[in-house]
Amino acid sequence: MGKTADYRVILGDSRWMRELADESIHLVVTSPPYPMVALWDGFFAQESFHSYDSMHGYLDQVWREVSRVLVNGGLACVNIGDATRTVDGTFRLYPNHSRVIEAFERLGLATLPYILWKKPTTKPHYKGKGAFLGSGFLPPNAYVTLDMEYILIFRKGGLRSFVPKDPVRYRSVFTKSERDKWFSQVWTVTGARQNVDGVERRIAAFPEEIPRRLIRMFSVLDDMVLDPFLGSGTSLKVALDLQRRFVGYERMAEMETLIRKRLGGMSTNVLFEKQPPIDISTSQVEN
Repeated sequence: MGKTADYRVILGDSRWMRELADESIHLVVTSPPYPMVALWDGFFAQESFHSYDSMHGYLDQVWREVSRVLVNGGLACVNIGDATRTVDGTFRLYPNHSRVIEAFERLGLATLPYILWKKPTTKPHYKGKGAFLGSGFLPPNAYVTLDMEYILIFRKGGLRSFVPKDPVRYRSVFTKSERDKWFSQVWTVTGARQNVDGVERRIAAFPEEIPRRLIRMFSVLDDMVLDPFLGSGTSLKVALDLQRRFVGYERMAEMETLIRKRLGGMSTNVLFEKQPPIDISTSQVEN
């Protein structure tokens, strides 16, 4: 395989990952757009993905492709948060994590113990002070503040098998302190700072530490990693650093500039491809 073919960015729709063969991916690490988060309303308006159910219907198609391309024993790690919105005058929680679990279970993947990512930056603030939702100090109409996101972990099939004393696996070893820290259920990692204007405000990038841990935990050197919601390229940058091969999908073509900027000189190692047009009506019939 040529050097650039080891690292690919496909500018296209991850609901139809026809560029990828069945059982060709060892690990999926992704942070998709969260249904019912207001900043995505405008972007998905063109396809009428306003509602919680419609947006999860979109994600379900991606998860189906994820299941297809994972090897037996391959893992999928999905960082997603729940959301709160007021719709038709009613404030409520939209439990995105449970919908994603249900989708993977329907596909036959096993749900493994998940990670709770505590994000210090997500606590709401008002005039520089911590604030909570609802009626302040008066019961009963205040609401619990969401300051956790889920990193859901799924396995396709049984455990991956390796030859005894596999040298690549042994070169991928982590330390005891890394194991003790990474395999605990609650992670406290500061979220990535977002620009407030333009397309960078919409990508909701996760910090490099999240994919760095997941890739070290659940893959070995030279494995193929997939991110079907690439955004600004955080997971790609980390995969390059960690000597894992990588393919990412991003439907917003304008993100290519941001991805190249994030990678800097490493962008010369990456093959950027534009996905050929897809006949959605035909694809829906086939799937």
